[in-house]
Amino acid sequence: MKILHIYKDYYPVLGGIENHVKVLAEAQVAAGHEVIVSVCNQGFASIEEVSNGVRIIKSGRLTTAASMPLSLRQLLTIRRIRADIVHVQSPFPLGEVGAWWLQSKTPLVLSYQSDVVRQKNILRLYGPLLKRVLQRADCILVNSPRYIASSPWLLPVKEKCQVVPIGVDATRFRPPAKPYADPPKLLFLGRLRYYKGLDTLIAAMTELPAEVTLDIAGTGPLYETLAAQVARLNLQSRVRFLHEVSDEALPALYQQASLFVLPSNARSEAYGIVLVEAMASGLPCVSTELGTGTSWLVQEGVTGRVVPPQNPAVMAAAIRDLLADPDSLRAMGRAARMRVETELTQERMVSRVLAVYENLLHA
Repeated sequence: MKILHIYKDYYPVLGGIENHVKVLAEAQVAAGHEVIVSVCNQGFASIEEVSNGVRIIKSGRLTTAASMPLSLRQLLTIRRIRADIVHVQSPFPLGEVGAWWLQSKTPLVLSYQSDVVRQKNILRLYGPLLKRVLQRADCILVNSPRYIASSPWLLPVKEKCQVVPIGVDATRFRPPAKPYADPPKLLFLGRLRYYKGLDTLIAAMTELPAEVTLDIAGTGPLYETLAAQVARLNLQSRVRFLHEVSDEALPALYQQASLFVLPSNARSEAYGIVLVEAMASGLPCVSTELGTGTSWLVQEGVTGRVVPPQNPAVMAAAIRDLLADPDSLRAMGRAARMRVETELTQERMVSRVLAVYENLLHA
């Protein structure tokens, strides 16, 4: 079959969804399908290239507004391509407009990654479009059942929704031969944005034993603010900012940690691919209860702990309890790895998505 993927960016632009589209596209090529990816280029010019069998069309962008590229050329590209299946990553208004304009007989799959949470003004314009696109979609892929139940946008179309969790390469992310760092080391990985809740985790460090350290891997707009908080709390010797970490270095980074913490504080954190990578690496996780996939991935008391957001004292207590019981920590790490092997591998994800495509074509 001929498959068209639509999103804003593609590798080598780094990001969870960018990597997810790359994994899907390359696996579908390996399965014998023709795959085209339509994204926006970083500059004004349009370019086309082939990578690992995937035809990538990068349409020139006019500008970027509210983290969204604006490109009339991408709309024209989407209109021009005749595919058997069109698969859009949402939220991405530009791509959704392009998909909405497609012939209605072309099956449309929408991967719904997150509600729009913070941009209320944009939502006034985007909301009506999103409702139409959700109605137009033939199948809506969602990463966890929690998100279907808690999203006001998905509830009206829940009969179209199908849970297909994003999986990871369980051969690449593996537990270390000798688990858990000594002294204990916490790890956070992700963009330094408001909804990641890193200020809560940094504040929790003041209530943890002095030998516990924290590595923060990633870049983002809040770096200066967070670094100032670390200095104000006198935590410079215990909190390290690793900045951008290469893709090749990620498996070792997980293996050097004792515990992974994702302290997010808003529904923008819809899933948490880093949680799956950490679990595949045999790491217990501490996440927050947001009514999203974070507390579906991390099972309270089984693969880690789930705590309320924006509560440093409760988060510190959960981390302290876990680190104080090495046997329980190891058991949770084994349970986390087992959950990935049985439910959250890339192979399972790819086969589920292809099954959705085939069902729509046969229907």
